[in-house]
Amino acid sequence: MSKIEVKDLLDAGVHFGHLTRKWNPNMAPYIYMERNGIHIINLYKSVAKIEEANEALKKIAASGRKILFVATKKQAKDIVSEKVANINMPYITERWPGGMLTNFVTIRKAVKKMAAIDKMKADGTFNTLSKKEKLQVDRLRAKLEKNLGSISDMTRLPGALFIVDIRREHIAVKEAQKLNIPIFAMVDTNADPREVDYVIPANDDASKSIEKIMTLVTDAVAEGLHERKQDKVEADAAATEGEVVAEPKVAEVVEEAAAAEPTAKEVIEEAAEEVVEANEEVAEATTTEDKPAETTEEEKTSEVEPEEPTEDN
Repeated sequence: MSKIEVKDLLDAGVHFGHLTRKWNPNMAPYIYMERNGIHIINLYKSVAKIEEANEALKKIAASGRKILFVATKKQAKDIVSEKVANINMPYITERWPGGMLTNFVTIRKAVKKMAAIDKMKADGTFNTLSKKEKLQVDRLRAKLEKNLGSISDMTRLPGALFIVDIRREHIAVKEAQKLNIPIFAMVDTNADPREVDYVIPANDDASKSIEKIMTLVTDAVAEGLHERKQDKVEADAAATEGEVVAEPKVAEVVEEAAAAEPTAKEVIEEAAEEVVEANEEVAEATTTEDKPAETTEEEKTSEVEPEEPTEDN
């Protein structure tokens, strides 16, 4: 994030406030002095507040949430639309649609109607309409595009609001307060800073001042988006590395299985040896049963010796 110089803010006329008779007493801490009936804003405090706001906006952008920019005054609408379109954030530069935040569901229906008209033109249904119906649909599409075209990509409530001139956009401020959405705003000496979460004391009427502040703010948001993109790339790279690291583990398992093969062979050989020994034992047992029984010495003696004569003989 580039360093903010007081001289740059001074050259852009950020320090010019409103007439002293139109001031808001709550802006007293941010007023440096009075000159020719005009309050002069303390630019050193403006620099500190811009840095604080930029840091918060950077974090919101890095988290992936949208920041809605609101500026409907003539001096700001072209500058805001140009700067914010470069960072792909939603913005309102025409009339603030009542219930934009508090009745967001209805606003989304209007955006979907715009998408349905585009679909009709794409699939050829639009050509089947009469000339009068085509004219009515085109007028409706143009009206929706003018008021809601810049928020067509905003599918949910924004993470924060950035407002130029909170007095003019008081309805947006009230809706954001009701939904507890953080408010960042350029606050001039005629506004109440208590309504804003992140105050940027600055001249909100001069186009040079608005352009300078918007440049600093959008640069911070762009940096947050870049960080988010880098984190995503690193996460994808880490996931890819995890897959590559897992491959050696598979190879190790295969090597272990291959190393275990000799052990299996040994088991088979041992089993074969046991089978061979068992067969030999069976064969020996069979041979023993087939041989005639051998006569003992007592049996041989009884056969040779004659029987003794009895008394009857």
